[in-house]
Amino acid sequence: MIAWATLSRRLSAVFAVLLLVCCGASVWLQVRSNGMHEQEVVQRLSTGLAAHIAENSELMKPGGLDQEAVKDLFDKLMAVNPSVEVYLLGLDGRIEAQAAPPGHLKRDRVELGPIRKLLSGAPLPIAGDDPRSLTTSKVFSAAPLRMGGRDAGYVYVVLQGEDHDALVANVGADNVLRTTLWSMGLVALLGLLAGLAAFRLITRPLRELTAAVKRFETEGIASLESEAPTLERLSNGTDEIAQLGQAFTQMTRRIAEQWRELTLQDQQRRELFANISHDLRTPLTSLHGYLETLLLKAGTLSEEERRRYLEIALGQSRKVGRLAQEVFELARLEYGVVKPEKENFALADLVQDVFQKFELAAEARHQRLEPDIAPGLPVVSADLGMIERVLTNLLDNAIRHTPEGGEIVVQLRAENAGVAVQVSDTGPGIPGELQKALFMRPVFMSGSRTDSASSGGLGLVIVKRILQLHGSDIRLVQQPDKGAVFRFQLGGAAGG
Repeated sequence: MIAWATLSRRLSAVFAVLLLVCCGASVWLQVRSNGMHEQEVVQRLSTGLAAHIAENSELMKPGGLDQEAVKDLFDKLMAVNPSVEVYLLGLDGRIEAQAAPPGHLKRDRVELGPIRKLLSGAPLPIAGDDPRSLTTSKVFSAAPLRMGGRDAGYVYVVLQGEDHDALVANVGADNVLRTTLWSMGLVALLGLLAGLAAFRLITRPLRELTAAVKRFETEGIASLESEAPTLERLSNGTDEIAQLGQAFTQMTRRIAEQWRELTLQDQQRRELFANISHDLRTPLTSLHGYLETLLLKAGTLSEEERRRYLEIALGQSRKVGRLAQEVFELARLEYGVVKPEKENFALADLVQDVFQKFELAAEARHQRLEPDIAPGLPVVSADLGMIERVLTNLLDNAIRHTPEGGEIVVQLRAENAGVAVQVSDTGPGIPGELQKALFMRPVFMSGSRTDSASSGGLGLVIVKRILQLHGSDIRLVQQPDKGAVFRFQLGGAAGG
């Protein structure tokens, strides 16, 4: 059952059955056509036979038919040509005279319709009733019989009588059957071989595609490189198999891309967990150490030392709390818990509001917050709270990573029916080895910036995810005389 389940074998079996049926139908049609041709030839050659018999005056005598003369004539005709059978019919088709052996006559009447068709010149062959059979019709010759100038009946001659049928059955049946079977077998064999060869050629691309699919199923993505030439060749063309090959090629490429993306995301997620664990472990270790010191040396520490230890422990606790909050926020963004609720607003007003949040922090570090806002900016469509979070994270990073006396600039420009946002500072910038994974995991600067930046956070990862939910992206751009420069764009409001 399994072996015969292949498409090629099923097609071959169906083709073989159809071929045999067609050969049988062809043989039947040929035999029937030959029989009808033979009947037409016999009927045309014997058209005048009945008329010749009807003109024989010896059949008549005063008062009607001469039965002895009729029988004698019928016997002579059937002796000369045993295949014919002669009958005299009345005007109503009743058989008036015949020479059939006793018990052979099955009918006492012959249908006159075919006789009239023959006498009217209808196309041949025309079959009429066989008096010696209740079911068979045979070709015949017929002519009107006249007596005293009036129609007295018909001469009806069956041209292929019982003797003809017996001779054909005994002499030619075996030969015809054998010839027919040999012819049908030869035609079927040749047709089957040609059909199987054609099916093999036609289904070859399908078998190759099936093999490629099976290798892809067993070997996975690794099989795509080895199958690339085969898939490329199968995709060339316009037939259904080529279209199937194209669809499979596109599907495998898409699966490969998705697999690479999933692999990359899995790797990034592993690195993110590792970095978060590292980032949590450092402040927790410090917090545990200072609290343990306070517990063990509570009686020996001065008030100033105790206060300093508590402030350090409180600072480390804030770091842990901030990172935990960022992890929770990122998880909500990653798993689609948070959806942007877009509204139309002026981005310039939002920048001014965010600046007010950081004025005290910037003044404490003697930093300048500079808005660079072009006039006539279009209204943007976005989630106000999420975009505020983006600006807050970027400004918070800029303030923490910019040395005292530095400058942080937020630039707004109209671009592509939206607003392009650029946040830049005058800090040391992002080292080249950290730029590639800047928006994928926490960044650890190890003293390249201020002390507060020595441990990473998820702020930029959250920024990137929020902008992705808005159909945008953020990138790091290089500008001379600048530190870190981040740029993204928000779409304008419809009709804005």
